[in-house]
Amino acid sequence: MMNKKQLEISHVSIEFATPGGPFKALDNVDLSIKEGEFVSLIGHSGCGKSTVLNIVAGLYQATSGGVILDGREVDEPGPDRAVVFQNHSLLPWLSAYENVELAVKQVFSGKKTKAEMKQWIEHNLSLVQMDHAMHKKPSEISGGMKQRVGIARALAMEPKVLLMDEPFGALDALTRAHMQDSLIEIQSRLNNTVIMITHDVDEAVLLSDRIVMMTNGPAASIGEILDVDLPRPRNRVELADNKSYNHIRAQVLKFLYERQRKPEEAA
Repeated sequence: MMNKKQLEISHVSIEFATPGGPFKALDNVDLSIKEGEFVSLIGHSGCGKSTVLNIVAGLYQATSGGVILDGREVDEPGPDRAVVFQNHSLLPWLSAYENVELAVKQVFSGKKTKAEMKQWIEHNLSLVQMDHAMHKKPSEISGGMKQRVGIARALAMEPKVLLMDEPFGALDALTRAHMQDSLIEIQSRLNNTVIMITHDVDEAVLLSDRIVMMTNGPAASIGEILDVDLPRPRNRVELADNKSYNHIRAQVLKFLYERQRKPEEAA
């Protein structure tokens, strides 16, 4: 299923200017990700997870080191890296269909006909089970449904890498579980590369091929990388009694709560 190395985060460090002098957020972050791999970044608030994601997205420039995607350096945002944020960020005056259409026009204008674009938009809304509500505006649908549209919009760009920053963090537990199951199904069908930030240990173990555990900031780095060697497709009910699942879960918790003290100042 997984093959070549697709993404290289190489010796990445970043400093931000502050009134009190330079603040080093990341220090020498090194990570190789294979095509089709699902990688979760986990760690306490303020450990630089979102900063790593923003550098891969091209929204931040590393102070030293860099990111290589399929042999090319990442130095600006691009449609080969689509981002799904915790806040759905849909335009409220547009329908679900029109929100996805915006992204599709941006990427495929001149490459797909009008009919092909329509079919592609509907296909991606169907993939996240939102075809029934495609003409509703964000105010007319639930939080979970908004996130589905956000994911459809990202997938419709046909990105090489899907970047997800706590995409289910604002959802209630049941909706979150449904969204996780949908993501498992979508990723198994598309075999796309996913980097996801989460605070949820169970979510990380359920979804990931590898869990990257970040040390606390400032000057955060990778503390440990854990292989999640659980067969796919994964079923949360069956995994509840799985010894390997519980062992991996315990290892993540041990890292977070024993090796990394919880910073009092974390927001």
